[in-house]
Amino acid sequence: MRYIIIGAGAVGATIGGRLAEAGGEVVLVARGAHAEALRAGGLRLTTADGERVHRLPVVTGPAELAELGELRPDDVLLLAVKTQDAIAALDAWGDAEVAGGGTAAQRLPVLCAQNGVESERLALRRFARVYGVCVWLPATFLEPGVVSALCAPRTGILHLGPAAGGTDALARAVAADLGKAGFEAPVVGDVMRWKYAKLLGNLGNAIQATTGPEPDAAKAALMGRAVAEAKAAFAAAGIAYASEAEQSAARDGKVNQPPGIRGGSSWQSLARGTGSVEADYLNGEICLLGRLHGVPTPVNDVLRHAANIFAREGLPPGAMSIEDLTALADEAAARAA
Repeated sequence: MRYIIIGAGAVGATIGGRLAEAGGEVVLVARGAHAEALRAGGLRLTTADGERVHRLPVVTGPAELAELGELRPDDVLLLAVKTQDAIAALDAWGDAEVAGGGTAAQRLPVLCAQNGVESERLALRRFARVYGVCVWLPATFLEPGVVSALCAPRTGILHLGPAAGGTDALARAVAADLGKAGFEAPVVGDVMRWKYAKLLGNLGNAIQATTGPEPDAAKAALMGRAVAEAKAAFAAAGIAYASEAEQSAARDGKVNQPPGIRGGSSWQSLARGTGSVEADYLNGEICLLGRLHGVPTPVNDVLRHAANIFAREGLPPGAMSIEDLTALADEAAARAA
């Protein structure tokens, strides 16, 4: 199999680089200064084993890949762009022709290795073969061409399986490749259940992005309120999610994270000045469920709104106090009561 990593950022580049180290065939898809840096100097990937430079094929889209040769029937598309960029990526790659006839959307599998639960739904509208990947892979991407992922003894945990449920041979083959590349990769018949559980943890991304990644009691309290809203929305919608005990057991002793790692994905998006964050698909997912099922979600709506303002106006991450953010949440909760 050849892996086409669509979105070679923190997660995508780590997975692609590690697969390449294990002998896998990998193409990185990137854009702008990051694509230029990858082409000029290779991917500088630092893991717990040290820094390596991977000189891999880099393209900006299907047209450039076509210059290297058509998509192959054994290609696997791994979607690792942020969810707000997923539709454009799925449309572009879905229409790409595959050697022997047909399009990628008709013939090739796409693995959604992203936070949130929306990308699988977006992909299923376009692709016949869609897989979910629940990503537990703390990684940092702040400089073009440079990515670090320092967890040990495994670089990350990637639960995967068909988005519609069940397991199959393709999921097992991908998991075997990921296992050789330094990841824990359980194939599960309920991958979306794991992704909904991961979503609960990602509700704090907006808090990190706006008030900074340093933990404190006030941030934990606001996070607790966001998670409580989410669990109420899940209950109203009949959505199951993996328990904290299951998640702890899956990670125990496998992905030990060293101190000093910078903020999460939304914080990094602001630090790089990308102009967007994924809050609409994290906190916004809870707002959507709440509106559909009559559950108030004022805290998540405030977090979604604040993170989007930061991204849109180019504010630096951590520029807001947790006291001010909590006050906004209190005001919204009082209006919703």
